[in-house]
Amino acid sequence: MDAFTAGLLQRIKATQSDLSKARETGDDYLADVEQAELEDLQRLAAEHGVPVSAA
Repeated sequence: MDAFTAGLLQRIKATQSDLSKARETGDDYLADVEQAELEDLQRLAAEHGVPVSAA
């Protein structure tokens, strides 16, 4: 696995965790921000053929 793929998967994992925490604490604004970030990262992964299920 190259550095780009590893970094991208790590960012996805961290963003998923942050999104869960935001939802658990009821921070709707932060949850929206994290959801948008996650969607951007997933789009980037798809564009580069990185399987997100590995995150």
